[in-house]
Amino acid sequence: MLDLPWRFIAILLANGLLVGSMYALVALGFVLIYKATDAINFAQGEFVMFAGFLAAGATHLAGFPWWISALLAVLGMVVFAFGLERVVLRPLLGRPIIAVIMATLGLGFVLRGVATLAFGGGTQTIPLPVGDEPVLLGPLILPPIQLVGAGVSLAFLCGFGWFFLKSRIGVAMRAVADSQQVAMAMGINVRRYFALAWALAGVVSALGGVLWGAMLGVDNQLALVGLKVFPVMILGGLDSILGAVVGGLIVGVVESLSAGFLDPLVGGGTKDFIPYLLMIAVLMVRPEGIFGRRRIERV
Repeated sequence: MLDLPWRFIAILLANGLLVGSMYALVALGFVLIYKATDAINFAQGEFVMFAGFLAAGATHLAGFPWWISALLAVLGMVVFAFGLERVVLRPLLGRPIIAVIMATLGLGFVLRGVATLAFGGGTQTIPLPVGDEPVLLGPLILPPIQLVGAGVSLAFLCGFGWFFLKSRIGVAMRAVADSQQVAMAMGINVRRYFALAWALAGVVSALGGVLWGAMLGVDNQLALVGLKVFPVMILGGLDSILGAVVGGLIVGVVESLSAGFLDPLVGGGTKDFIPYLLMIAVLMVRPEGIFGRRRIERV
């Protein structure tokens, strides 16, 4: 009986780390846009929701197997992100950042409405070839969909990390993020890399939509995943890929421990606001986040 509390804590920590890695994948979309444009995409949650609807619709309406549906969701979100950048966001270059923020807020509501009109208001499923039987790893009892989601998330996070550190395109994107004026002086097409950043955010959204949609089901509420990721970004740092990973893992663990220990005491709900309390505390102590870059401006 003495081992039971420790086994319970181990299960909570493992579940928190698995869910946190999936948070980190969605947070990467925020980081990509912020690094390239210095603006926060407040429609990132709706991107995830819309990608989930695309995958679910391709499966149930067109009868495609899951892997084709997931691929169509990725391609659809890349095309959508390219079109969005060209038609809506490119004309806003040089305007105040608040203009881009308001545009993404409005886009989020538009996507919710379009998704409801096109796919209906009910909850749809994405049937990935993952069983429902829990996986036993020593003392741990883990849902298989979380294991798959965490594996895919970590693989793509590592891939994006390599892309930004080692590839020529990734280095150019980092140069644009550091200074648009210097990048233009070096002959880098800044607008092209803006579009690429949005396309990569579309890929991340599609992956997040398929994974979270398979775990929670696809409906308008799936967009709330974007709000759950805000504490992840603030904690890790808005412009840090490593910060997205670390912040996602921390928030996932905090949520899991809150659900396991505090929810039974107060009747539930603490895991929904504890990460935001953590976010406020971080903003008071270190506004740029753990790995965020501190900017010093002369006045």
